[in-house]
Amino acid sequence: MEFFIELSVWIFAFILLVGLIPRDSVHFACLSFLIMLVPASVLGILVVQYNLIEYPIRFFSDATKTSFTFEFFALPVISAIFNVHYPSTRSLFIKLIYSISFPTVLTILEVLLENHTKLIRYIHWEWYYTWISLLFVLYISYRSTKLFFKTL
Repeated sequence: MEFFIELSVWIFAFILLVGLIPRDSVHFACLSFLIMLVPASVLGILVVQYNLIEYPIRFFSDATKTSFTFEFFALPVISAIFNVHYPSTRSLFIKLIYSISFPTVLTILEVLLENHTKLIRYIHWEWYYTWISLLFVLYISYRSTKLFFKTL
């Protein structure tokens, strides 16, 4: 079952990427994807290295102890979508709601996976660490991507 869940994440994330990124924003989305690889992979490796989270069943288990699916594909795809559709011209309230909705949905999904599958296991970790770290890396990705395009 875990294999099919991971495979489904790859397929669903790809469909989201293709379906939700407008053609005129592909360059922005690509940079957002690439920028997110850095904090996602670093934090993912750190939480596994310090035995905070374990991924008992994962793709490429001989290559990395972290979740390759989440750290190197799903989260960068979410980051690209988040950054492309960020409501930068809207009110602070709308920006806040938008910004907290992404980590909230992702955290809920992670908790469900942690409780019902062998894809992830919290050792010395709590759901709110996930929420805070997702909010942080999405913000860093957005600011970095905007900074890059501002300098062009």
